[in-house]
Amino acid sequence: MDMPISTRETLTFEYFFMLLLVSESFRKHRTPAGHPERVERYAAVTDALKAIPNLEYAQARPATKEELGRVHKPEYIERIEQFCAAGGGQLDADTFAVPESWDAACRAAGACVQAVEYVLSGKGRAVFCAVRPPGHHARPAAPMGFCLFNNVAVGAAAAISVHGLQRILIVDWDLHHGNGTQEIFYEDPRVFYYSMHRWPFWPGTGSAQETGRGAGKGFTLNVPIAAGTQRQEVRALFRAGLEDIAARFAPELVIISAGFDMHRADPMGGNALEAEDYAEMTAEIAELFVKTEGRGIVSCLEGGYNLEALGASAARHVAALKAL
Repeated sequence: MDMPISTRETLTFEYFFMLLLVSESFRKHRTPAGHPERVERYAAVTDALKAIPNLEYAQARPATKEELGRVHKPEYIERIEQFCAAGGGQLDADTFAVPESWDAACRAAGACVQAVEYVLSGKGRAVFCAVRPPGHHARPAAPMGFCLFNNVAVGAAAAISVHGLQRILIVDWDLHHGNGTQEIFYEDPRVFYYSMHRWPFWPGTGSAQETGRGAGKGFTLNVPIAAGTQRQEVRALFRAGLEDIAARFAPELVIISAGFDMHRADPMGGNALEAEDYAEMTAEIAELFVKTEGRGIVSCLEGGYNLEALGASAARHVAALKAL
């Protein structure tokens, strides 16, 4: 059963917060037994967030093909729709779909669009999209790394096309570099892509030398983290990157690709973050947002594969957003 929409009267507007959930749709996107991006991840996040009071729940709407088409090729969108309608299967080495995956993927991208609309309309200052499948590896014309559509990119494109924003910051702290997001905006100075990730590591992109191209030169900042880097150093590098961005880019909107697989317990990992580090990094992003008089922060779930660590980290992140 989908989560109910709560009433606004019980909340203080200054701390008004919306969490986008479509439980039936996101639970129906299934992967093979033993696959790390499994349906239990969604339950781990939503169950952990129940402990946080005064969160508003709303249903994520599907992205339209027009919205998806701002970052994905029309023939690719049709391919995914037809693939799911034909029964699904294996799209690439580690990306799978079932018939229900079309609706889930559309709603995952639509949640980010809806969240952007929400903060830019002044209804609230922060939104967390608890969605699956994740999105930051999805390329303009190809799935990759468990991802079908690039959720944060679809949201950023809506902010530009519909709302006229010219300065959007995407912060990606997933263990894996968001190659799809970088590719989509690599030549676009309206979107600053900032990624902190393990490197060298899959998918092979994300070196410090990748800084953008053409008009987008200087609007990509990659902070590679070696396996085993201690959490204090990771945090210092993350903050230094934010300070660099603040010195030359005043974002109107911040979108976070919130992967939690840099946690020390994550099976993908080799990194050392704790749940409280995600709260601190969230607070640092919020500090930048306040300084630059931004209009809102949208966060969208990406990776994180140890269920306990995922739930704890997401809860600390959301609690920090709620305090914005």
